[in-house]
Amino acid sequence: MHLQTTISKTVRCSGVGLHSGRKVGLELIPADADSGIVFCLKTLDGEKFITPSPENVVGTGLATTLGNGDGSVATVEHLLAALRGLGIDNILVKADGSEIPIMDGSAASFVYLLRSAGLSKLNKPRRVLAVTKSFEHKDGEKSIKARPYNGFSVDYLIDFDHPYIGSQVLSFELTPESFVRRIAKARTFGFLKEVELLHKNGLALGGSLDNAVVLDEYGVINDEGLRYKDEFVRHKVLDFIGDMAVAPLPIHGHFEVSCSGHAFNNEFLRLLTDREMSCLKLQELAADGVRPVREARPEAVLASAVA
Repeated sequence: MHLQTTISKTVRCSGVGLHSGRKVGLELIPADADSGIVFCLKTLDGEKFITPSPENVVGTGLATTLGNGDGSVATVEHLLAALRGLGIDNILVKADGSEIPIMDGSAASFVYLLRSAGLSKLNKPRRVLAVTKSFEHKDGEKSIKARPYNGFSVDYLIDFDHPYIGSQVLSFELTPESFVRRIAKARTFGFLKEVELLHKNGLALGGSLDNAVVLDEYGVINDEGLRYKDEFVRHKVLDFIGDMAVAPLPIHGHFEVSCSGHAFNNEFLRLLTDREMSCLKLQELAADGVRPVREARPEAVLASAVA
């Protein structure tokens, strides 16, 4: 049987917030089976809790932001990608600011932190939301296709009108080993003109060469260059894993993604989980395969996942 997991001990770190440029703290705490991933915000009015869901995504500019009326927390996608990548089902994430620290712009620091905490198995079978029929969301050059698959895999295409990026393709099968080896260290990237404009308008104040790959008209301006020749598409896969982790349970399916981003990823996830689509079923992972938990419409699947 595939058992649910959590971390073995509480771990902490701090870093710069991408939006504010201020130091923000992060605390990761073990959680019980079936509790899922929960964010706890430390506010002047006390602690506020946010459970990830497609509908709780309230911002997709620069990064993915979760909110529920009581508060919001930004730049969650790299941490969520690390949690899904390492197969961690249940955890309490305490943030002492309104964003998760950007660290080096990848998921590598979160992987290190989570591995240092260790992994504990819980006495409950792992549950997933399995894609049961093919579905496509398309808008111009942007598209995401999903089809049934026993696991999580993605074929990702990017195409930028820049001589140093151009068209890049990556096929990726998600396992803890492949995530750490191929995806976790890939950093976010941006263009110098855009970064300068954002800073001029008081945005992305924490963005720097320490936490992003920055390109001018000709190439990468970071002294150390790239970590991988195709770091750009690898980071887009990292973002996609994190944005799909906004679902309350891991999603099983194969995804063909073209020229997407945070906003389009969330549009797709909202449609995939929409009650009219009926594309998902709740399943338990058993030693001999998968078994349905019960027949349910997508909204009931999502409700049971966070109950």
